[in-house]
Amino acid sequence: MIRTLHLWIVLMVFCGLASCDSNQVDRPPNPKHGSDQTHNESERSRIATQIDELSDDEEANPWELSGLFEGDMLLDPHSARNGILNDTMRWPNATVPYYVEDDDFTDEQELIILRAIKEYHKKTCIKFRPYHRSDTNWVVFRSNGTGCWSSVGMQSEGQTVNLQSPGCVKHGVVIHELLHALGFFHQQSAANRDDYVRINWENIDPGHEHNFNKYNDSVVTSYGVEYDYGSIMHYSGKAFSKNQKPTIEALQPNVTLGQRKGLSEKDITKLDQMYEGRCEQRPDLEDAESPGFLDHFNSLLGLLSNNMLPSMLP
Repeated sequence: MIRTLHLWIVLMVFCGLASCDSNQVDRPPNPKHGSDQTHNESERSRIATQIDELSDDEEANPWELSGLFEGDMLLDPHSARNGILNDTMRWPNATVPYYVEDDDFTDEQELIILRAIKEYHKKTCIKFRPYHRSDTNWVVFRSNGTGCWSSVGMQSEGQTVNLQSPGCVKHGVVIHELLHALGFFHQQSAANRDDYVRINWENIDPGHEHNFNKYNDSVVTSYGVEYDYGSIMHYSGKAFSKNQKPTIEALQPNVTLGQRKGLSEKDITKLDQMYEGRCEQRPDLEDAESPGFLDHFNSLLGLLSNNMLPSMLP
């Protein structure tokens, strides 16, 4: 409560008492999707430890270790084949209302989340804005669950993007999980993946073979964009390996499978094509960032400015 009050006071300084929208501090109800723990206690402990101990230099990605469908996708077992071609799972006007659970993150971590959002604002037509009490669908960033995970596409009555701390509150991880929330499966799930990679089934940890399923063209589409080895949505080469040998090998030479730095050019192209019509319907298309988001971002910068954290500044 004290931290929230402090943030609100600084927000007043940045945007002015007369112009600030009080809805910016609206707290959404518990999201319908992702509110409950997804594993038993022993499994949560194992996953949390694995992610905590994963260094930035390792090939494995944190989201591959989160213990859900394909590692980090929160799906209803009966709708596991719903995909990005399902138009009802796309966000209206290409706008995503969001809320960051203050008590789950430090100011520095919250700024990491907002900087990931800024990458979407800078490179795509997608817009994120703070949750308003009138919203019926929204994303809540939390850290009270184990692992890094998200639902795929827009879900009704709220959904969680879980970012375990430590381990998941990193720029590339936030980018990856938000792409799930916007409607993307993993790249190696593409129908044409066998033209680009070889799946070494013999090296996959027994019981995890389903993580390498591929979907036909009635479920997912590449929007005419060539297979992307460098997508932030691509598994690493040894994902779910039982013996530290590759589970995925590129059929083209001198390529790296996946990365966790940010959106690839092909990620951007596909996302803009997915939301092209909805972006055009938005009346404020030319405004890359909503005033509410900028107020939120600037208020955090104000809180952190006295600590002199140049690596955190935009």
